[in-house]
Amino acid sequence: MSGASDLPALIERWFTDRLMRHRGASANTIASYRDTFRLLFAFAQNRLRLPPSRLSLTDLDAPFICAFLDDLEEHRSATARTRNLRLTAIRSFFRYASFEAPAHGAHIQGVLAIPTKRCDKRQIHFLTRSEIDAILSCPDQSTWIGRRDYALLLLAVQTGLRLSELVDLDRDAVTLGRGAHVRCIGKGRKERCTPLTKTAQQMLRAWLKEPRRRGATALFPNMHGGQLSTDGVQSLLNKYVAQASAGCASLRSKRISPHVLRHTAAVELLQAGVDCAVIALWLGHESIETTQTYLHAHLELKEAALAKLNPYERERAKRFRPDDRLLKFLNAL
Repeated sequence: MSGASDLPALIERWFTDRLMRHRGASANTIASYRDTFRLLFAFAQNRLRLPPSRLSLTDLDAPFICAFLDDLEEHRSATARTRNLRLTAIRSFFRYASFEAPAHGAHIQGVLAIPTKRCDKRQIHFLTRSEIDAILSCPDQSTWIGRRDYALLLLAVQTGLRLSELVDLDRDAVTLGRGAHVRCIGKGRKERCTPLTKTAQQMLRAWLKEPRRRGATALFPNMHGGQLSTDGVQSLLNKYVAQASAGCASLRSKRISPHVLRHTAAVELLQAGVDCAVIALWLGHESIETTQTYLHAHLELKEAALAKLNPYERERAKRFRPDDRLLKFLNAL
């Protein structure tokens, strides 16, 4: 395959055949890869003055991809992690292209050789119990939106569901009564069930009695009965954090996202003495090493460990006394 039309055909086959049909990639993976190439083609159109349909594979060489990644950081304020995420999508496509267009092997290898960028591993952020209570007290539960938002935030902070898992929940995902739990499909299309506290059960029981908006099946629908967007959840969380900051000063210095609520759920379990292996299962972590990051973030656990150590006692300073002359002679022998 060669010419100006090779790239569009490769992109289409990569998405439809490789990702969707053969690999069965999740909707979230498809959306993430799609957004990467939207940004890449917009950058190419601005830099090369060519519409995406006229681009060729050779136009996307290693220097051009590096320029695109640098542009993400400089003009879109992307972090190194976001940069690496975009590079992962690009590498996936070029690995596919290496089999479909072997004539461009040297060119493709140049792109695949682009290294990921090292980044600082910052400590995770989480909320204290007083901060959680301050945020949960903000939704106006006399309105339908307020009751929905309260239910969503309480469920998020109790279960630790990812944002994508939370907005994908439907009403049938909730089981109340004995063995109450919420069922979700997480990363890697792994199904897991997360138990519910009595408070969460009471809240969901009341919420499920609410009249459905236009026959909505989503557990937390928008005003039109459709599924809430991830941006919508971030927006409502920002609103309540701003309100809660007026009475809870510690919230003013924190940048709070829905993922911080997930971290908070993990730390609450850790404080309750739950083993890391159980927390990993609870959160749907692939490896327990991911869960152990919460141990590093929890200062109180470190302080408790420090308190168990025997303190070093400083010895009293002794007055200097010169050695006996005879002993000094013997010691020198």
